[in-house]
Amino acid sequence: METNQLISGVRHRLIRSGEPTLTEFNKITTIEGLRSHLQVAIELEHSTIPPYLFALYSIRENTNDTSARAIKGVVMEEMLHMILACNILNAVGGTPAISHKEFIPEYPTYLPHSNKAFEVNLQKFSKPAIETFLKIEKPAGKDAPPQPDRYASIGQFYEAIVDGLKRLGAKGNIFTGKRSRQIRPEQFYGGGGGLIEVYDLATAEEAISEIVGQGEGIDGTIEDNNHQLFGEELEYAHYFRFNEIHEERYYKPTDTPKGGPTGDKFPVDWNQVHNIKENIKMKDFKKGTEEWDMMYRFNKCYCDMLRVIHQTVNGEREKLEQAVMMMYQLKYLAQGLMNVPMGNGLYAAPSFEYVV
Repeated sequence: METNQLISGVRHRLIRSGEPTLTEFNKITTIEGLRSHLQVAIELEHSTIPPYLFALYSIRENTNDTSARAIKGVVMEEMLHMILACNILNAVGGTPAISHKEFIPEYPTYLPHSNKAFEVNLQKFSKPAIETFLKIEKPAGKDAPPQPDRYASIGQFYEAIVDGLKRLGAKGNIFTGKRSRQIRPEQFYGGGGGLIEVYDLATAEEAISEIVGQGEGIDGTIEDNNHQLFGEELEYAHYFRFNEIHEERYYKPTDTPKGGPTGDKFPVDWNQVHNIKENIKMKDFKKGTEEWDMMYRFNKCYCDMLRVIHQTVNGEREKLEQAVMMMYQLKYLAQGLMNVPMGNGLYAAPSFEYVV
């Protein structure tokens, strides 16, 4: 499937500076501020990956297959979003910073620069976990203003970045980054679409539309408009994929965001999960024990993956495939942890902590 097929069509609405109906908001007015917010965007996209993976790993093998596929697809798209944000930051002369201690949040945490309306936990697959995922991906209201800080929805945050791109671009060329640092479509996930090389305002807007559209839906619909990006026959935006799980009901193509899913029953068995310790930490085990070593090995693999991604988006583009393969290795390390008893019926789990 050609990339231009995937990125065509109407995406999530993008604000335009100077719109008479645009509510006043805290604007991004300097190139340094723009780069700083794009770094936050990278951290924001990453912050969703550990909780999504934690819930995915907790599902028992050969159960809840439909839910597992949905969550796995979202994880891969969040990785895509992180790379897209890196492409935009590189395009405006910034330097993505991924392999440092503060990059990985300590869970429970708030979404970076959000209004702190809710916390994100490392939770097993459950209704409360899916409810948190719905809060993360919740579409912005129709009249929600752009908001670079203390945003209520991710869409508001990105619309503020779009405004900053336009505002600064009107004063001169801000796309001064080297094209050689751009991750190209054929380098991501076997050539799948959705990854956009960014070199001007139009491609930057398209990349942000891709991110927001996959999360919240396009133009006020439930659709992602990126069908078959990761081998799925039908793609809804992240919020609506999670809502199918929560409501245990499929959406029909004719359903609307407000109407809710009205299709066939979506198969969910909330009991088919490993009873793992949520928000677990390495300090829950004595250093030097086999259990602590298993936790360390998982975290080392995860941090090594982030380091490879850091190298990828900072000039070593050929390493992206290596990072994707490392993500698959994490599952097997997580499965080993979930066989480690902790007492009171609980078992160990990945902690997604920074280690060297």
